[in-house]
Amino acid sequence: KGFKSYALCWTVLLALFNLICFAAPAEWYGFNKFGGAFWAGYACITLAFAGQLVCAYSALRAGNAKKLFYRLPLITVSYAGLILTLVFGGLCMAVPDVPNWAGILVCAVVLAFTAVAVIKASAAADIVERADGKIEAQTRFIKNLAAETGMLATRAGSEEAKAVCREVYEAVRYSDPVSDAALSETEGRIAAQLDALKAAVHACDEDKIKAAAGEMLSLIKERNAKCRALK
Repeated sequence: KGFKSYALCWTVLLALFNLICFAAPAEWYGFNKFGGAFWAGYACITLAFAGQLVCAYSALRAGNAKKLFYRLPLITVSYAGLILTLVFGGLCMAVPDVPNWAGILVCAVVLAFTAVAVIKASAAADIVERADGKIEAQTRFIKNLAAETGMLATRAGSEEAKAVCREVYEAVRYSDPVSDAALSETEGRIAAQLDALKAAVHACDEDKIKAAAGEMLSLIKERNAKCRALK
């Protein structure tokens, strides 16, 4: 929906640009449509419009707000490039004495500068997205563990069992969220102990709840110590 509105505005602006170039009488603004660097400037500006639309489409097709935020520089950089192209391309079109080769060189420099800036913005967005994906994968274990232990604290039957489960939840909540391959064995034991704690809560066996919770707290403490050692 956002791109449709953006494309509509883009179409209006491109149509206005062409109207100014071809519909108005040449004597009104002094353009020489058949000499100088008029066509070089026109082609450059048209390419800049097309490139800006492609950048906007790439940014606005993001699947969520975070990805859109990372790709906003594609819009702003390409928009700034379009403005620069309008200025320099417009000068090439407006000044009759500018040689065609000079207009081509000036417009090519502006387009190249814009293209490099857009490529850098796109690469930066990709790097940040990949880093986000890696962090999400590394923190998934603790997030899931916190959700599971938080639900156990509400499902436990007695107040004493609730207090024990809350203690486990708090230990998980304040643990280092980032996992590592070196922690896989310890985290596997924590997951197995979580299953035991779930079974104990389901059976309302307070002795087993305390035993499973105590073992989980010990394993969480061990994991956190290993996390500090890996920093």
